[in-house]
Amino acid sequence: MKKVLAVASYGGHWKQLCRLSDFLDGYETTYLTTNEYEAQQCKDILYINDANKSNKIGLIKLFFKSFFIFLKVKPDIVITTGAAPGLMMVLVSYIFRKKSIWIDSIANGNELSLSGKLAKRIATHTLSQWSDVAEKEGVKCKGALIQ
Repeated sequence: MKKVLAVASYGGHWKQLCRLSDFLDGYETTYLTTNEYEAQQCKDILYINDANKSNKIGLIKLFFKSFFIFLKVKPDIVITTGAAPGLMMVLVSYIFRKKSIWIDSIANGNELSLSGKLAKRIATHTLSQWSDVAEKEGVKCKGALIQ
């Protein structure tokens, strides 16, 4: 059975990732998020710090924590709805030559997020939930997670 690492920051990113839970039940899935309170319903879950472009030290810590979590979980594929923790896992999966899927947040209806723009350079697949954005940014659209 394929091992999946499903990653999302708290809030809307997490809610969108949870929309994939029925699909992910068919795999050995470990969830990774930044907020313990929101994720109590998941059985195999790990937690990580969040960071953003204004917090360079936080991003460096996030990268190294992501690296070690990746070594612990040993996923075949990373699936993420963002933001920084997802981007770091996409980067680590790229380093280990594993597959990754970046699903940009539905909140980004005009263009990919900054993390999405970075992820599209290294992710195996990058998806927008908006067909106009997908066409403009040169990525794929498979529909919205939240309808």
